[in-house]
Amino acid sequence: MINRVILMGRLVADPELKTTNTGISVTSFRIAVDRNYVKAGEQRQADFFDIVAWRSSAEFVCRNFSKGSLIAVDGQLQSRSYQTKDGQNRTAIEVVADNVSFTGERRDTAGTYGGGYSQAPAPSTRAYGGSQVVPEAPAMPQQPAAYSAGSADDFQAMPLDDDLPF
Repeated sequence: MINRVILMGRLVADPELKTTNTGISVTSFRIAVDRNYVKAGEQRQADFFDIVAWRSSAEFVCRNFSKGSLIAVDGQLQSRSYQTKDGQNRTAIEVVADNVSFTGERRDTAGTYGGGYSQAPAPSTRAYGGSQVVPEAPAMPQQPAAYSAGSADDFQAMPLDDDLPF
């Protein structure tokens, strides 16, 4: 059977590291994942998923991510049943994280998150409760003249024997 979930979204709250009675680190957090489509005249919708990370993954999440952080999660979907304090039976469906990763977005010195590695702050692209703003793609840098005007004479011919030059 195949049970694989891969998600990328933003944390809706700061994760909190907890420890079991046997000393194992665990954290539970929720991420918001934008849907790929928007119906005409409507705002972009998001789905919310509960994630559970154990041991070093839990410590990694709590050390490096906070509310609003973009995170990639690879894991398995699991369901569990429990009983509330008033005796009602409930079922929880969670993603148990096998791997959690950074997404290329980095935290600046003010503790906020930018949209990449540029110096200029990226405009918000989230549309929860507001209109979506799509940032303009950055201009591609011009290559130096030395690279754009190359010719076949710029390379040496390699001998055809079996000795590799490295």
